Amino acid sequence: LIRRPELSTPDTTHFSPPPRSRFAEAEDLAADLALRREEIRQAFAARRQTLLDEAAARADRAAASARRALQALSRRLAGLGSAADIHAAQAADPMALRIRAAAGELRDLDDQVRAQELEDGLLAAVRTALRELRDRADLSEDGGATVRLGRHRFAVRREPVELTLQPDGDGLAFVVTGTGYRRPADLPELLAGREFWTQPLVSESPTLYRAEYLAASLLPTAIGDPGEPLLDQVRRAAERGYDEGYERGVHDHDAAAILGALLRLRAGAGLLQHPAEVRATAQLFWAHGATDAQRAAWQRRARSLALARVHFGPDGAATASSALAAELTDAVAEFTAVTGLPPAPRAGDYLQEELAGPHDGFATGIAARTLLDGFRHTAAAPVLASDLDALGTDLPARHQLAAAWLSSYADTHVDDGEGVPEAVAHLCAPGLPRYEITAPVGETVDGLLGTHPRVHEGRLTVRIDELPRRARAFREVRAPAFRAFQRQRADVLAAERARLRLDDHRPRPLAGFVRNQLIDRVYLPLVGDNLAKQLGTVGTLDTTAVPTDRSGLLLLLSPPGYGKTTLLEYVADRLGLLMVRVDGPALGTGTTSLDPDRAPDAAARREVEKIVFALEAGSNVLLHLDDIQHVSAELLQKFIPLCDAQRRVEAVSDGVARSFDLRGRRFAVCLAGNPHTANGHRFQIPDMLANRADVWNLGEVLTGHQELFALSFLENALAANPVLAPLAGTGPADLALLTALAAGDPGAQADQLTHPVQDLDRVLAALTRLRRVQRTVLAVNIAYIASAAQEDTDRLEPPFLLQGSYRTMAQLAARIDPVQSDTEVEALLDDHYLAEARTLGSAAEANLLKLAQLRGRSTPEQTTRWHVLCAAYPSPARPSAARPSAARPSAD
Repeated sequence: LIRRPELSTPDTTHFSPPPRSRFAEAEDLAADLALRREEIRQAFAARRQTLLDEAAARADRAAASARRALQALSRRLAGLGSAADIHAAQAADPMALRIRAAAGELRDLDDQVRAQELEDGLLAAVRTALRELRDRADLSEDGGATVRLGRHRFAVRREPVELTLQPDGDGLAFVVTGTGYRRPADLPELLAGREFWTQPLVSESPTLYRAEYLAASLLPTAIGDPGEPLLDQVRRAAERGYDEGYERGVHDHDAAAILGALLRLRAGAGLLQHPAEVRATAQLFWAHGATDAQRAAWQRRARSLALARVHFGPDGAATASSALAAELTDAVAEFTAVTGLPPAPRAGDYLQEELAGPHDGFATGIAARTLLDGFRHTAAAPVLASDLDALGTDLPARHQLAAAWLSSYADTHVDDGEGVPEAVAHLCAPGLPRYEITAPVGETVDGLLGTHPRVHEGRLTVRIDELPRRARAFREVRAPAFRAFQRQRADVLAAERARLRLDDHRPRPLAGFVRNQLIDRVYLPLVGDNLAKQLGTVGTLDTTAVPTDRSGLLLLLSPPGYGKTTLLEYVADRLGLLMVRVDGPALGTGTTSLDPDRAPDAAARREVEKIVFALEAGSNVLLHLDDIQHVSAELLQKFIPLCDAQRRVEAVSDGVARSFDLRGRRFAVCLAGNPHTANGHRFQIPDMLANRADVWNLGEVLTGHQELFALSFLENALAANPVLAPLAGTGPADLALLTALAAGDPGAQADQLTHPVQDLDRVLAALTRLRRVQRTVLAVNIAYIASAAQEDTDRLEPPFLLQGSYRTMAQLAARIDPVQSDTEVEALLDDHYLAEARTLGSAAEANLLKLAQLRGRSTPEQTTRWHVLCAAYPSPARPSAARPSAARPSAD
């Protein structure tokens, strides 16, 4: 700072201001800087938020587009007939390329999650297509119309289940296709559109063929130039009308034929292309509703605008011409309202063309002259002429008499009554100048390919003075109303579909599901034997007749992770069934009735509503009640009648008690659960239910299938390992050979493989380590099943609660690497089961000691401790003692 000279020497005679007032300007400057700083910060924040919003919107668009492409690709892959075609489509199909491009774009936008989801979805679609291809080859013999499960063949519904709205008496009803579900719909907003209930397309109605609609829409701009065939013009228009239902080769052909006829008729008919009713009313208006000054002014304006169009093109005077036509239309409408004559819509268009033409007068057809000539040769003609003269200038009365007389004559002497409106105008305005056009206004088109009530044996009669007007009214009035009705209908269906959760009831097998040899040779035949009783079949393989009475129930038991739900999902998908899944834990033990209103909570109510929906659907339904160990025995007993031939269940729907009769219906029930423990107590299935159901435990080894059971652990785990995933779905012979190679069998040779395997050494190394894991998991499975089946009073050792399921095998397989040593694999098993044992509380020690024995890795100290723990479980040689509970410790 530079000291000012005048302030260098203190002057005590002047008062020194306080610091705040001395630096007031600096404080104001600081406040202004703070304000500007906040404005700049807000501007940067707003800009940052704008960029984030733009990036998020771009990511949403890319993801939505990729999802649509994935759906289209899935449908396309499902129709391919070979694995090579599927892999080729995965690599080079435009939809697959679009999905990969979208995934790359999402990664550029730092949306890694959705990019990975798209790539996983693409891989899942390929795996699903390959599985369905193998299933069609192995399980179906007639292109997919039936599926074979063991000894039985079942009919298959290949179309997806959808919700529709169908007429039901005087109202509408919701209908689920392929099932017996029909529910009356209280939709007053749709009752007004009753005429649209049975109209499937916006371009067609019972009175208008869609090819007529297409041809009439092209008539104003159609060019009859031989250099551009009408068919090409029609096809371009049909492609633009993607929602109008035109079939290539059918409706485009018919529309081109109809358009050609209309062009020929228009060329000869001239102003007769306007409807006769409109021309007749316009003539009466010109004769009785306009003054001489008005006539002269309108005619001069019309001819002047026509000259302007000739000199400078049609666009220059378009606005003025439309205004004149609207003015004339309003004048005619006012005239008809006063006189009570029939209305004439768009009469101004005709009048403007007539007034601008070279003729003095109004065009009339040969039909009107023929009708009048015939009538004048009758004895009644003088009577009508006398009456008309007597009425004088009373136009409404004269029009009424003339119309009545001529209509009566036409009904008896003319086939179609053509010419009556113009003939009436002749009698009511005899002094009006007219000129006659003799060209026809109608033509019959032959060789049509489409079907419609108006088309008879490929023939359809069209009129140039009627079809364009009818199609225009349809396009301007009925089509918008139909589209509005369709939007309302779509909204209603979407709401009802969400209420029913119909999408949740479509079976969706896991993309990684493997139809292993155990499933193929054992489980599918067992399930097929049961479903043959519940669903019925199309005949056995030996053509023996199958009883038509439906009965039975399937009960699948096993500890968690053995694929009960996955297996049923797969079967339901193969058979095209609607699969209604009911969650047992959500029902709980407090639900004892099939009345939603009596459910203890909202979750239980929703599950009871699912059961009632399945009963209402009735046909083509698989009702799957999962985790029944959490469900009350009283509720399970409700399903006992389904096991018998009566097949009748009592339930409550919409507050009304109903008896659902399922005899003869394609309805199956499957219960699934863990029979060993539930809430720390043993779960007992009601005897009457267990005695009537087919009961199978997926966690136990069936007699004679020990090797298949052990092999299934390997087959199911292949997809979980990155190195072995390409082998998922490999043929049984190749998989057996690879397993033998991994085991070091000298008789197995790699050149015996049906299909070459990439990185064979790594595959065999991973498979060797996976087999080591398999042995441990199988041993754990056997020990768990044996322990869980024991009564607490009969135990000689602590209960074994560690799991050895397919799920366990898949979790361990995902962590297997070909370069791991045996020690590392054993460490992997140690870590996995140690983590699982931590959830067992005080029982963890005993379970880990038992696991060490099963693996042959028990140390002397562990063996001694194991004997100490077993001492609490007396054998006949040891005295009785209090036994610890076998219940799995709670989370507390």
